[in-house]
Amino acid sequence: MAPAPVMAKHLQLIESNPGTCEHPVDPLKFMDMLGIDPGAPGAWIEKLPFGPADATAGTETELQTVVVGPRDAVDLARSIEDSKFFRNITKRAATGDTPRKIVAALEAYLDSPEQTWENSWVRFPRRVLNAYAGSVFRSDMRADKRLDASPPRCDAGRFTCLENGEEMMRIPVSYLLKLALAHVIGQPGVPAIVKSTGEQMMDHFLNDNTSPETHSFHPLGQVDGERVGKAAAVETLLRYLLTQLLVQYANHRFELECSGQKVIVYFGPHPPVRQRMLNDLIPDVFYRELFMSPCLSGWHRGEEKHGYMALCHEVLSRSQLNALAKLKEAGIIVNNLVVLPNTSNISLANNGTHLSLGSRMLTGLMADSDARYGEREEKYYGDLVIKICEHFLPLFVGIYSAAPYRFAFQDFHPERLLGFLPHELDYTHLRMIWRRWKRKAANKFLGHAMTPYGPEWLDRTMARLLGLKGDCVSDFRLLDYLVALLSTDESPALDGRLGSDERLRGDLENMGVFNRRMPLYLLCRLRQYRTMGFSGYEARYYSLFENIAADMGAAVDLHQLVTLLAYKYIFLQKISHGMIPDNPTVESERRQFFFGAAIGLPTLYVAAKSVNRFMTRIVRMARHTRASRRYSGYIRVTLLEYRRALLRLLREDAADLIEMMHLKPVMEDLDRRVNVPDRYAVDRRLTHRILKDRGARDPLKVNADAFNRQAEAHYRQDLRQHHIREAFVHFRKAVGKLDSWPAWRSGRYNRELLAMLGGHNLEAYLAAAERGAVNENLSPEVCEKLIGLLLLVFDRSKSAAAKENR
Repeated sequence: MAPAPVMAKHLQLIESNPGTCEHPVDPLKFMDMLGIDPGAPGAWIEKLPFGPADATAGTETELQTVVVGPRDAVDLARSIEDSKFFRNITKRAATGDTPRKIVAALEAYLDSPEQTWENSWVRFPRRVLNAYAGSVFRSDMRADKRLDASPPRCDAGRFTCLENGEEMMRIPVSYLLKLALAHVIGQPGVPAIVKSTGEQMMDHFLNDNTSPETHSFHPLGQVDGERVGKAAAVETLLRYLLTQLLVQYANHRFELECSGQKVIVYFGPHPPVRQRMLNDLIPDVFYRELFMSPCLSGWHRGEEKHGYMALCHEVLSRSQLNALAKLKEAGIIVNNLVVLPNTSNISLANNGTHLSLGSRMLTGLMADSDARYGEREEKYYGDLVIKICEHFLPLFVGIYSAAPYRFAFQDFHPERLLGFLPHELDYTHLRMIWRRWKRKAANKFLGHAMTPYGPEWLDRTMARLLGLKGDCVSDFRLLDYLVALLSTDESPALDGRLGSDERLRGDLENMGVFNRRMPLYLLCRLRQYRTMGFSGYEARYYSLFENIAADMGAAVDLHQLVTLLAYKYIFLQKISHGMIPDNPTVESERRQFFFGAAIGLPTLYVAAKSVNRFMTRIVRMARHTRASRRYSGYIRVTLLEYRRALLRLLREDAADLIEMMHLKPVMEDLDRRVNVPDRYAVDRRLTHRILKDRGARDPLKVNADAFNRQAEAHYRQDLRQHHIREAFVHFRKAVGKLDSWPAWRSGRYNRELLAMLGGHNLEAYLAAAERGAVNENLSPEVCEKLIGLLLLVFDRSKSAAAKENR
């Protein structure tokens, strides 16, 4: 049990010494601006920001791509073979200046029997583009797309080439999606409403890192009594289905498959195994040439954006190397025997889902020049909400989204596994996590903990002879990427002061950790009205959802509830900035539970005299805690009991909000996910799916490389098909509303539906289309009709949202 007298005494001490942070607008005045009367029993919560009628949501999804085909047909393999790097290294190997094994490893990569080339570009004849798609391409080749007289990009020659006397397009898959959509809406006879919607939709297909990105067509709110979470999940599914149809369309219409190239796009959360292998063999400049997107879509000055992404890659690669020094300072690396990270960091190839929540009320206040709520107030209260919400994030990691990953014994070097964590946690928590991770992995022989020595051949032999299995983590994406930079003592990021993030970026740049030109990486980021056009928050911690409607929908609803609760705390003056002090130790203390959940650690530690009053309250609500025997002055808290404490806190403090939002089913579902994780948590469900494909039950009994490759194969095939079927469930409902009597009476879509369906029975037509989409044998003509129907669905959804906002 928890040392209750110690905790109670400390809580009494800090409650008698409240924080002294001053706020630009008193919470009572803030409530008055929103028309909230705190004296109205119960009724005032209905006017809280981010309530059911106030909140809007949108998602940005990043997708994994692969081109399947023989070595001599696929652009990635051809680009490597034709590169100066490959020719030079082959020559140096022949003269003995370079080890022959590097060339042999590259040849083995190129000779892979899998014939899957992750993030490869594609090549197809330029003649297959119709006039409209060709005009879109020419426009995107301008250095500044806003200017008709703009000169072409300096790198425009990269995107076409001559083969056998024919001009070929050479583009990344992310841009292929946009051109395929342009080709569909540029066909003769396409209805005006379909074309106009498609033109708007093209701007929502982006490509800035490596993977294709799409984002919501419009802000999504509560419609017809349905929660925001369901609206966001359904829109994400329909956008995913549009992407799948565009891929199948391009494979046929652009003659990709007949030339030996088959494009597949799917949800895959972390960089592919083969791409990681290739990255270990090539220099960082060549990696950027092969994999960094040229930013052809979504940016007015794409070439400048491409240069910025190269900067991001350089900064993260340098930052990873600088983490070694911190590991040594922390006492985790105790000698100079380390496995150096590659000078080319691959983390920008990870893929997740970003969720943005907006508030109509706060956006209205920011837009009102007469209101007393401006940038200072937005930053002050926004930072406080983020700090409160961060305590609840362990309820999301592995529970609603995940990225299971296996590490082999030979991977168990701190410089490999801890990645960017030295820049995200303070040394105390970093040491605790590393020690607990080694214990969790149970790499022991005859009771003695074993760690790898360094030479891979030796470590592999030890692992095989001594049965050392390594480990399996819940969400590798959150460990392999710089998701939350730790503040410095001089420059806290979330202290509520304008410019705090700029000051921290400057400090981190001086430390060689970051670059001030890059946006500050945080778990939850303030979306400021001045830059975004709305006021709200962006959650950046979602990886892979198994079931998008159920998992994402519930996660969005829970995120909205937590945000609502944060404002309730603020307006009741139960939590202020002073109660969650702004220093690196306090930040690290609350975020250790987030990273511990990603690793799957069973136990973490909180200071008995923590100055974070909110954390102190959560720990007091946790059961089966005790004073740590190893760490004097710390309380041992299991991750499970911390999550259960958060559940109790929500049921106690947010009971009225749960009732108002009709979230009882969501809370019951969360209870099951927390308390019966083997059956309901997403990390376990995904792991079971992966293991089922191999006929296994325990991930530690499967070779690490085999597990990770099997995970990729599962995401690429079975899970992709599952998501297509899931999308069709909601597509049928949406088209049914278009084809309903109320819709026919409005007359907006009648002619378009008649032309597309041609009198076919709707249910039978879509059932056949679903089978074709899953089996990837839809004809281009059917793809065009389905894409047209989807664009009508998006138009109806946007029109309904516009009416709701009026």
